[in-house]
Amino acid sequence: MRNIQKVLERWGGWAVAEGTQLDWSPVAAGFKGLLPDERRSRLSCSDSDGLIVDAAIAKLHKVGRTDEVELIILHYLYNISKSAIARKKKCSEGKVRNQLMIAETFIDACIIMSDAELEMDAWI
Repeated sequence: MRNIQKVLERWGGWAVAEGTQLDWSPVAAGFKGLLPDERRSRLSCSDSDGLIVDAAIAKLHKVGRTDEVELIILHYLYNISKSAIARKKKCSEGKVRNQLMIAETFIDACIIMSDAELEMDAWI
């Protein structure tokens, strides 16, 4: 069983370094001041794994779950903590965690249903 949170962390490192195929805004509205100025080296995944995860996130967007897509981008791509997201959105951290869990489960299910095997599955 794959740890989808670790997969998304590595996808975030890949997307920052290589660029995602999806047309995401470089900075989400209202979160400009929260992003760190420096770029640290992050764990990353291969291009093929990154594209597979990108496709799953695109499906999440396609079904209209834009709030969950935004949370995935903020948390995994920009490394913004769940509590910081909750403060900025003026909601509870529990709500942010719940929406992230829904998004992570959807993305994991998309990867499973596509019969794709991630290269990183061996070490995650």
